Amino acid sequence: MQIIDRIYIDGEFVKPHGDEYFDLFNPATEQVIGRVLLADAQDARDAIAAAKRAFAAFSRTGKSERIDMLKRLHAAVVAREDELYEAITEEYGAPVSRGRWMARHASDVLAGAAKVLEDYPFTRRAGMADVVMQPLGVAGLITPWNSDAGFICGKLAAALAAGCTAVIKPSEMSAIQTRVITEALHEAGLPPGVFNIVTGRGDTVGAEISSHRDVAKLSFTGSTAVGKTILRTAASTLKRVTLELGGKSPVVVLDDANFEEVVPLVIQAGFMNSGQACIAGTRILVPQNRLAEFESRLRDEVARTHSGDPRDPQTSIGPMVSQKQWERVQRYIRIGIDEGARLIAGGEGRPDGLQTGWFVRPTVFSDVRNDMTIAREEIFGPVLSILTYRDIEEAISIANDTDYGLQAYVFSADTKRAREVASRIEAGRVLVNTLAHEPAAPFGGFKQSGIGREYGTYGLEAFLEPKAVIAAA
Repeated sequence: MQIIDRIYIDGEFVKPHGDEYFDLFNPATEQVIGRVLLADAQDARDAIAAAKRAFAAFSRTGKSERIDMLKRLHAAVVAREDELYEAITEEYGAPVSRGRWMARHASDVLAGAAKVLEDYPFTRRAGMADVVMQPLGVAGLITPWNSDAGFICGKLAAALAAGCTAVIKPSEMSAIQTRVITEALHEAGLPPGVFNIVTGRGDTVGAEISSHRDVAKLSFTGSTAVGKTILRTAASTLKRVTLELGGKSPVVVLDDANFEEVVPLVIQAGFMNSGQACIAGTRILVPQNRLAEFESRLRDEVARTHSGDPRDPQTSIGPMVSQKQWERVQRYIRIGIDEGARLIAGGEGRPDGLQTGWFVRPTVFSDVRNDMTIAREEIFGPVLSILTYRDIEEAISIANDTDYGLQAYVFSADTKRAREVASRIEAGRVLVNTLAHEPAAPFGGFKQSGIGREYGTYGLEAFLEPKAVIAAA
């Protein structure tokens, strides 16, 4: 059992002031595998003070210095990839392929930020003015449990590239992964206080970061409900805020689509990251006149989709992260049944043969209306809904009839036609005939899926403020 009783402030591993221990679980076995000593509001204040002290010098570093730092961070995380992968598998339960991708993603985002920084002009001309892009100050970075290291490194990379210092509050549920990534980042030898990592609860550490007057920028990934609370809190000091929140992504399958090719992609889009993904394609829009054919192929594909031991190479869906999350998903499955949706795959309980572990049966409902709870609310588990449409106009109307707008998918044999549909969908990203991730493209949501963008140039500029300098000739 691991006991994690250190946080990272001002370049050192220190013991938190807090006295609460939080149990860490292996979600595949339901066994306690560790305990983490949680930080408190005083620890958050100490971290903010360290970041503020470091900002004066760090904000004046040049591009080449920051690029070198990002490359050192990248190398340090690469060196710990195997250990990080083991932590992801044990603590989060990610299947083999997903866990390895997550471990690599943590280092990739650091290299990506260095690449963006190389070509970024911090000064540009606007009429007779020089417009200087200036770092905002101390950045508070609050990250979730469903890709712990990736979010820590991604947000930190953008902040450092911009010249901001950072205070990071990762999820307490991911403390083993956080320990590995913190030790790796420490090995890069950045100046003390440039980044600080404080594991604690959202209502203590997160609340302190969100309200503290010395934090100039907040970047949060998590639920829409918590995002709204952070936005209200940040308003008191007019912090700049980036929020990447929930999603209920539509998957629009056009009537000319080749189901043999498309159905496997639809299942991957819906069940990615064991369904614990804000970008999961959970609302599948299918032409009414091809519903029976689509359901037949989808049943076959789900039957080949294995939920179980994350270390089994055949597994594509691992356990839910916690018992609370498992119970949440089970509740939504019951709601779907009670509201009259037709269950065509999966259902309540664990997959056959599994008596322990927070595993969910891969579940698909059909005959779903867009006003049903399972079509409106983010479930965050491997539960999908099939909705039908009669024509393109109705498909677009259903796709946009949601409070969310993070990501969407369109599949068609005609790429031009698919792009036309994509142009009318209200979402921050629309993937056409692909599941590819493009790190140079902006990522973020419309409507209640968030505010602002991450990744690439847009993500860098989220930590910068333009200053116009106008001088006499």
